[in-house]
Amino acid sequence: MVGGKQEVFDEYKELLETMGSSVTRCGEVGAGNTTKLANQLIVACNIQALAEALTLAQKAGVDPHLVFEAIKGGLAGSTVMNAKAPMMMEGNDTPGFRIDLHIKDLNNVLDCAHSVGAPVPMAAEAQEVLQWLHNQGKGSADHSAMAQYYEKLTGIKIGR
Repeated sequence: MVGGKQEVFDEYKELLETMGSSVTRCGEVGAGNTTKLANQLIVACNIQALAEALTLAQKAGVDPHLVFEAIKGGLAGSTVMNAKAPMMMEGNDTPGFRIDLHIKDLNNVLDCAHSVGAPVPMAAEAQEVLQWLHNQGKGSADHSAMAQYYEKLTGIKIGR
C-alpha cells in the first residue's frame, strides 16, 4: 500500500519488495494511507460480524465449531475468519493485533471519512465495541476479543 509519484515508486519498488510481500502503488501521496484505513475498516467489520455469527449459532443451539467448518470454504470465508474464529472459540485473546491499535486506526478511518463525506456507520459501530473492550481493560488483547463483547451481552462463551 504505497502512495506517491509513479516514477518514485518505480525507482524504489525493488527496495519496498524486500520489506513486504505485497507492494502496490495505490495512487498519489496519501493513497497508501487511505488504502490501509480501508483495510482496517474491513478487518474490524469482519471480526465483528464473525463474533456475532458465532454467538448467533451458539445461542440457537448450533455448535460454532461446526458452523465455522461449514462456512469457511464458502463466500463468507476469509483469512480473517480462518485466523480469528479459532481464537474466539478457544477464548484466546493473545495479541496479534491489539485492540488499542485498532481503535487508533478506526479513529483515523472516521476522521478520513468525515473529511471526505463518506458514510461509515459500520466503522463507528466496530469502534464502539473496541472502545468498550478497552474500557474493560482489554486494550492490549487481540482484536478477536470482540467476541468477548458478545459473550458479555449473552452470558455465553463462544464454542466453550
